[in-house]
Amino acid sequence: MQQSNIVIGTVPIQLNCYGRNLPPLYLTPEAGLLHNLPMSAPINLYEQLANELGALIAGRVLAPGDRLPSIRHLAQQKRLSISTVMQALRLLEDRGLIDAKPQAGFYVRHRARTLVDMSGSERLKEPAYVGINNLLMRVLRANEAADSIQLGSAWPPDELLPIKRIQRVVSSLARRDPALLARVSCVETNEPKFIRQIVRRSIDWGKLDPAEIVVTSSCTEAINLCLRAVAKAGDTIAVESATYFVLLQLIESLGMKALEIPTHPKTGVSIEALELALREGLVDACLFIPNANNPLGHVMPDENKRRLAALLAQHDVPLIEDDVYGDLCFSAERPWPVKAYDTTGNILLCSSFSKAVSPAARVGYVVAGRHAQEVALLKTVSSGATGHFFQAVLADFMSGSSYDNQVRKMRRVLSQRIAQMSDAVAASFPAECSLSEPQGGFVLWIQMPQEVDALALHGSAIAHRIALMPGPLFSSSGKLRNYIRLNCGNPWTPEIEGAIRKLGAMVHEAAAHPQRIAPVHRLFAA
Repeated sequence: MQQSNIVIGTVPIQLNCYGRNLPPLYLTPEAGLLHNLPMSAPINLYEQLANELGALIAGRVLAPGDRLPSIRHLAQQKRLSISTVMQALRLLEDRGLIDAKPQAGFYVRHRARTLVDMSGSERLKEPAYVGINNLLMRVLRANEAADSIQLGSAWPPDELLPIKRIQRVVSSLARRDPALLARVSCVETNEPKFIRQIVRRSIDWGKLDPAEIVVTSSCTEAINLCLRAVAKAGDTIAVESATYFVLLQLIESLGMKALEIPTHPKTGVSIEALELALREGLVDACLFIPNANNPLGHVMPDENKRRLAALLAQHDVPLIEDDVYGDLCFSAERPWPVKAYDTTGNILLCSSFSKAVSPAARVGYVVAGRHAQEVALLKTVSSGATGHFFQAVLADFMSGSSYDNQVRKMRRVLSQRIAQMSDAVAASFPAECSLSEPQGGFVLWIQMPQEVDALALHGSAIAHRIALMPGPLFSSSGKLRNYIRLNCGNPWTPEIEGAIRKLGAMVHEAAAHPQRIAPVHRLFAA
């Protein structure tokens, strides 16, 4: 192990450089490099350790996303108490250099600016009919070009899915119970073993009534059925700002209006703004993604979930809760849904297994509460029963430890890939850009300088075989024009690294010379 000195004022401190030889460094209180700052008082032991670790971060010996040595290891190596090490780590957290991840340790924070909370300064807009379908279809068709580097659609990568395990379950079930392959029903019916697994996995936060569960062909179908059950054409649906474009598609296709509620990038929809909209009678139903929101990535705190459930119960307004990313949140314990705080049966919880197991299985569900009968009827007249065979496949997969192991693996890998993408974006994009800090899922939301138009950037990116999702698709009001969303799920490759550098160069050019922004790609011409 190589050693070097850190000089704080005139006091040299020996620094272990983990195999790398560094020259003497001078530290700021923020652990950045300085020039001979005098010290007026002796430094405390915890400050000394914080400065030493800060030097490793400043010199990129510990790079963004790297895990720090454990508390016990640091205490033993430096001959310090556990409490002294904890003080040092808290100091580094206060300086914005590291983040604590529950049950996982401390990690070097990415250097890009995080998204600024604008929820308190935004005014409620009037409810409006959505008009994104035509633009969205053009973007999706452009993104699906076979030779594009796929940073657009948020599908999990094949290599993370349990394809071989599912293949064995499919083969075994087909041999043991071939009647499943022929079972069909004209009315909505569920596979009892599958329902049992859904109920079993909810035991931590509540006891679900199996009679309230309707199995669907996807989470999208579940949300569609719920919207039709609780609202009608012309009604207003409150959504987060920003929100997943498929939710806006559904609202548009049903002839409903959307009302964007200001949303905090770390804590979710503003309860205060929603309460104002409810008092003014502007909202007929809500459609939110509280856990691992797409595209912002936040997880709503439990207290906010409790307040949200109570507020909606008070006004007798239903909530359709999209929880498709709930199992892919990075916390040690899976966050509870808002449904856990439902006392009136007016929260409809929608999810599927497309993100963690198999997009091709096309099995989702809704815990519809007091709206279960209406949702079941709509399911029957829309598409009949969801295939029992894949319900049974998922039930078998979830009955042992396979599903839990799969989820743990995906959480670990996806959090690492988000960190890697965030670091690459921070290095290549202008310093004025800000990034989300996803607490789950696998997408990254990027705010670019005001001069950069996301649709024009998308057109230029497609010309260079790079697919992304432009921000206006995540808004019903035509804003978010300087935002983009990137999919971070795929394995890091030289092609993806080059694509991020190329995107960064495009954003630099657009910010520096707005007049030179490439015209919107012909696919987006009116």
